[in-house]
Parts: sequence; structure tokens; C-alpha cells
Amino acid sequence: MRIVFMGTPDFAVPSLHVLLEQGYDVVGVVTQPDRPKGRKRTLTPPPVKEEAMKRGLPVLQPERMRSEEAVAALAELKPDLIVTAAYGQILPKAVLELPRFGCINVHGSLLPKYRGGAPIQRSIINGEKVTGVTIMYMAAGLDTGDMISRVEVPIADDDTSGTLFAKLSEAGAALLKETLPSIIGGTAKAEPQVEEDATYAPNLTRDDERIDWSKTALQIYNQIRGLSPMAGAFTYLAGEVFKVWAASPHSSVKPNAAAAAGEVLQADSEGIAVQTGSGVLLLKEIQPAGKRAMAASEWLKGARLEAGVVFGGEPQ
Repeated sequence: MRIVFMGTPDFAVPSLHVLLEQGYDVVGVVTQPDRPKGRKRTLTPPPVKEEAMKRGLPVLQPERMRSEEAVAALAELKPDLIVTAAYGQILPKAVLELPRFGCINVHGSLLPKYRGGAPIQRSIINGEKVTGVTIMYMAAGLDTGDMISRVEVPIADDDTSGTLFAKLSEAGAALLKETLPSIIGGTAKAEPQVEEDATYAPNLTRDDERIDWSKTALQIYNQIRGLSPMAGAFTYLAGEVFKVWAASPHSSVKPNAAAAAGEVLQADSEGIAVQTGSGVLLLKEIQPAGKRAMAASEWLKGARLEAGVVFGGEPQ
């Protein structure tokens, strides 16, 4: 059984570990190209590549998996099965038809809900209480293939995308370990997805990161934790970007019916209490323009932020 593994971020690494620890013959790894990271824009390999190199596995990094060159290079590995986990590109028909056991995907949602590239972030942003992992056969559509197995994972009230990524990553690896023998043995029972129940989780945009203070405190809280620690939610203060990394609905400060959405009600050692469309949100960890992320209480020691200041507006 010759297996090619395709994945890119940290989410995919435990699934690669399972394949190797269970003794499967991983003949190659396909991942995204190295990308610039950080302020210095240092060219950095993706986590899956780093892990593959440690294990001495051949690595392919095509810019476009749809190119003839990429398909040909993959075909040379002669895979019997392709396993993907957060690879980041849609596989063309030529790749889907390569392995005799097909291509399977470890997807971070309970399909058919949250098809697409950002299921984990959007499940938190939308206030879901339960998510999970689905292992599915890959088809030509976006996460439309038949489902083989799945497992539920609760979303805690304080989960961020970072903590939920870690939970689902491990749950997906464990499910892969359970599921592979039935796929290889020909006993796996695949279930078609119900199209009427499908929802989508497209990749996040800059608009998804901008705080709309007219929403409820709970909705904004979910947005902030769904974007942390990757992109971060942001607003504007005096025309400059002001990021919010951590917050919580605030019960000890009463909403002010006369205050505008986004108006600061109180700023003290607890943080920055802000009026929303419904309820008060306490900003706990922030990042003003040109500065590092820090506790709001720390920033307030040297910053002048008084009640009545309004977050939002447009950049200068």
C-alpha cells in the first residue's frame, strides 16, 4: 500500500504521524510552497514539510496542483491511496483518479456543514457548540464526496481557533487511525452527503476581520475568538487599525442606552468596556497600530483613553 500524504499546516501533522506510526508506506508528501513569514518576510517551510524532512520523506511543493508537471510528478510516486488534511488546493480530476483506493480527506467539520477552507474559524464565529471531523472520499466538488466516518468535538465557550484547531487535529488523526483499515480492506461504508443540509465556510477575508459594533457583545466575542490567534479581529481608533485578540461579554458594567455602538464606557485595570448593539464587551488583549499585542490594562497605563471615545469609523 503506497500512500501519498497531502497537507500543509500544523492541523495536518498528527495525521501524518499516524500514518508513519502505524507502519504505512508513505512514499511522498505534497505540501504548499514555502512562504514569506514575519516582519522580515523570511521564507519559511510549512509545518508538514518540516515534519516530512525530519522523517526523510520525499517532498513535492507545486505552486499549482492542477499543472501537468505537478500531476506527472505525483504519478511517478505510484500512489495506491492519497490522504489529505488541510492541503489548501482543490485536486483536479487527474489526481483524484490516480490511486486505486481513491483519495480521502480529513476535514475539520461535520459535513455537509461547513464545506470549504475555514470550517474551524467559522464554526466559532457562528457560535456553534459542537463541531467535529469527517473523513470522506474526495470528489470533483468542494468537500462534496461521500462520508466514511466522523467524530463530534464540543466547542468550549472559551475556545479560540487555535485551541479548536489543536483539538480537531488530534481527533482527526485518531479517526484516521480507526478508519484506514476498513478503507484498505474494502469494508468501508460510504454515505452520500445530503445536499439540502450543506453550508459553506469560505476562506476569511479582511471584511470578516473587521468588528461591527452594532452586533451583540456575544457575536463580537465569537468573532474575536474565531480569529485568534491567526488574523485577529480589528477596529479603528482615531483612524488607525486597533486589533483585539481577546475579550469577553461584560456583566459588571451596565449598557448605556444613550451610548453609540463602539463607545468606550469604562477603561481601567480590568480592560476596556465597550458598548455594542446589545450588551457590553470587555477588551482584554489588544494591539494598537505600530505596537505589539498586550493586555489592555498594560496599554492603558500609558495611553489616554477616556469614556466617550468611539471605536470604528474609517482609516485616515
